[in-house]
Amino acid sequence: MKIGQVAKITGLSVKSIRYYHDIGLVLGQRSENGYREYNQSSIEALQFIQHCRELGFTLEDCKALLELQNNHSRNADDVKAVATLHLQDIENRISQLCILRDQLANLVHDCQGGKQPNCAILNGLQKQAQ
Repeated sequence: MKIGQVAKITGLSVKSIRYYHDIGLVLGQRSENGYREYNQSSIEALQFIQHCRELGFTLEDCKALLELQNNHSRNADDVKAVATLHLQDIENRISQLCILRDQLANLVHDCQGGKQPNCAILNGLQKQAQ
């Protein structure tokens, strides 16, 4: 199957599929005319990668998970370790975002608004920059 058809089936862009090919994540076979041809297992791998990406896994994690997916003698603990590290990263980012939200909420709360030139938000941002 040609790359355009694969893009329609998977919902990935042709550019993404080419990139995944170029970095060795999912390889299509080159036909005599130089076109990349993908088989059903390649399509399934691309769909797997797409779902991993939707969950926020890095390409490195996607590669590790795909290798584990294709390894029928895999150890489930290895899969769980990759997912656990990613979950911890997400939880850390959520914590950081909560702190940012609270800081920004305080700045917005402190600002009286109106036509006056004095702005608590700008003052607060200036203090944070020092």
